[in-house]
Amino acid sequence: MKRFLLIALIATPLAAQGPMMPPHEAAPPETISVSGTGHATVAPDRFSFTAGVQTTAPTVEEAVNQNNMKMTSVIGALKRAGATEQEIRTSNFSIYPQQVYEQGKPPRVTGYQATNSVTVTKKDVREAGRLLQAAIGAGVNQTSGLNFEVSDLSKGRDEGLRAAFDDARAKAMLLAQAAGRTLGRALSISEGGSPAQPPRPMVQAMAVRAEAVSTPPVESGTQELTYSVSVVFEMR
Repeated sequence: MKRFLLIALIATPLAAQGPMMPPHEAAPPETISVSGTGHATVAPDRFSFTAGVQTTAPTVEEAVNQNNMKMTSVIGALKRAGATEQEIRTSNFSIYPQQVYEQGKPPRVTGYQATNSVTVTKKDVREAGRLLQAAIGAGVNQTSGLNFEVSDLSKGRDEGLRAAFDDARAKAMLLAQAAGRTLGRALSISEGGSPAQPPRPMVQAMAVRAEAVSTPPVESGTQELTYSVSVVFEMR
């Protein structure tokens, strides 16, 4: 009996308090979401170009054999000029029939064209002209895509991201002032994709006479990398 009374006395004050009120939840802050863009100018440190040999002969065997001899000479010249095996990659090999079309008659095969191309990629941009000269002098009659690139995209990243955030903040301040509000702290920041590099220039040369080749003048210039961020700011 005494045990029952003790439990009742302990429970009574809790029951007398009445129903518990849910805790008061603070209203979420009002926010504004903006995006910003920043730029950084950097010097390219890598170049690439594609060099090919095109041969035509009456038969597939003759076209391929002639092409193989010339392409072997080109690859050897590139290596002697300083390109390593890791920097030379075969990027195309093709054989196409040469056909004559006459009205009312089926196409007539007159020969075959063989093409073999290699892509050279090297990190010393000062070597671009010399390697082009070596390839053309060894028998290349097709070149394309002389590109200068930034191999390490972290170069200029700090500058570009700061500029992108400043751009986003300036937009947010302008919009907040237009709404009669003040801008608060940044609540979240997300970075855009990889920095965008400008379109690559395409340079082509065909049917070059080897004995007339001097070192092509080549300038790598600079590139502008573009960074973007999305920021959510508090509005007060």
